[in-house]
Amino acid sequence: MKLLIKKGDLVKVITGNDKGASGRVLEVYPKTMRILVEGVNIRKRHTKPSQKNQKGGIISKEMPVHYSNVLMMDSDKNATRTGIRHEEKSGNRTPVRIAKTNGKDL
Repeated sequence: MKLLIKKGDLVKVITGNDKGASGRVLEVYPKTMRILVEGVNIRKRHTKPSQKNQKGGIISKEMPVHYSNVLMMDSDKNATRTGIRHEEKSGNRTPVRIAKTNGKDL
């Protein structure tokens, strides 16, 4: 299944512990249908000392959330569902993502 949410989009969390939080999409994992959002679903991770992290210890890390738990933000900063409109450009039909709330392009 193809996800309509892309890397760099602004999304709002609609369910879960971080309900109401918003952030930018850092990564998209289409196989597991999960999305990594900046500042959302932060978990503590215990790490051993390594070349990268000399001390080790407990670090805070963002974990992915399921794509159904977030909605895109439109140009008016409201959470919205996403639709697709096809535009004709030089004989080619290209899909364009639109916001269902105001009909503008995302």
